[in-house]
Amino acid sequence: MDAHQAAEPSFRDSVDAMYRRAVKYVDLPPGLAEKIRVCNSTYTVRFGVRLRGEMQTFVGYRSVHKEHLEPVKGGIRYAPNVDQDEVEALAALMTYKCAVMEVPYGGSKGGLCIDPRAWTEEELERITRRFASELIKRDLINPATNVPAPDMGTGEREMAWIVDQYRRTRTDDINAAACVTGKPRNLGGIAGRVEATGRGVQYALREFFRHKQDVALTGLKGGLKGKRVIVQGLGNVGYHAAKFLSEEDDAPVVAVLERDGAVINPKGLNIEDLKEHLKAAGGVKGFEGGSYVADAASLLEAECDILIPAAMEGVINLSNAERIKAPLIIEAANGPVTAGADRILREKGVVIIPDMYANGGGVTVSYFEWVKNLQHIRFGRMQRRQEEARHEKLISALEEMTGKPFPVEMREAFVKGTDELDLVRSGLDDTMRSAYSNIAEIWRAKRDEGVDLRTAAFILAIQRIGLSYRSLGL
Repeated sequence: MDAHQAAEPSFRDSVDAMYRRAVKYVDLPPGLAEKIRVCNSTYTVRFGVRLRGEMQTFVGYRSVHKEHLEPVKGGIRYAPNVDQDEVEALAALMTYKCAVMEVPYGGSKGGLCIDPRAWTEEELERITRRFASELIKRDLINPATNVPAPDMGTGEREMAWIVDQYRRTRTDDINAAACVTGKPRNLGGIAGRVEATGRGVQYALREFFRHKQDVALTGLKGGLKGKRVIVQGLGNVGYHAAKFLSEEDDAPVVAVLERDGAVINPKGLNIEDLKEHLKAAGGVKGFEGGSYVADAASLLEAECDILIPAAMEGVINLSNAERIKAPLIIEAANGPVTAGADRILREKGVVIIPDMYANGGGVTVSYFEWVKNLQHIRFGRMQRRQEEARHEKLISALEEMTGKPFPVEMREAFVKGTDELDLVRSGLDDTMRSAYSNIAEIWRAKRDEGVDLRTAAFILAIQRIGLSYRSLGL
């Protein structure tokens, strides 16, 4: 272990260090700062499932960081290195993220120590259902108290198994569909949820580039168009962020880093083709649309305008922070920059759009899904056709006044009523804009005191959580 690694704080220590850096700027009653920082509770479950002719034992966690607002919210991840410290750190980030995004939840997180690739789909279903049962009977899955969602290693499939298990256990709960979010559409999911975190990254970048005074700090010129992007991790979040930025904003993704290496193309990679290759080959090696680089981590240090770490925590750390060349980093993953690396990057003048804001699209759209489930009606169902009829009348009036027919393509676009996906994207865009405005206001006011965007986001979160506790008389 080298000196850098020896000095590297754990993920949980990094979150705590960033919290402590920010809390000194917030006026809180004695003891409340520590109350906000600590994790309220963690449940550890060890359960057995008979698989492959023998009993297999699994270890899972569900942490609740804060309950100043309920239900608490946070994903369940499946990974072989899941442990209590990681889950508690992620739960803390969820609390702060919900506060920043003005989503009325406390923070929670779950994890199962498992390599999902080592088990068949049938085996994973049995494991998931047993894990869910252990959490359900302790009210750690419940639409009113604790609402999980997908995270690394889980997705719509696992959420479908969990909601079905909840329904079997709580047969009289009319709001059962709201016990998890990130479900398939046919089980109460919402349009736009799969893409939500990646779409939120896109909206966050768009909003950042609307503010010339903020962009100037990076040394970059102009808008988002043409900015060279490097993405680390082409999972759900990285794929959607890369796809939307390259296809809709003309920001070429020049490199993608994955487990087996990286591919690079200075002219921009075709993300859809790369994703298909990744599915078929299990890695990026052999992709014809770019050059293969075996040492993927080295491309974190490559020349680019925007670096998007979208996979694991701690990928930018004391061992490589000095060599990072990107002037702008946006954290699509949770905790991809350690506290030590964060200090080095700030000293270098790198602007970091922090995870608790940048990847807040997932929990925002999860909130929309939860509300939809409680209302028992699809968004847009009541007003869509009424809007179309009103627009048709307006076009007919214009045609009558001008004596000219409305162009067909314009007519189709104008007449179309608002559907669920339109409303979800509109709500997400509004949330990302509003959150950035609130964070940036603190950042600009306290920039001379050394406050960066991450610290500003923490300050905003702590202020809002503190206000909730004080309103409760605590």
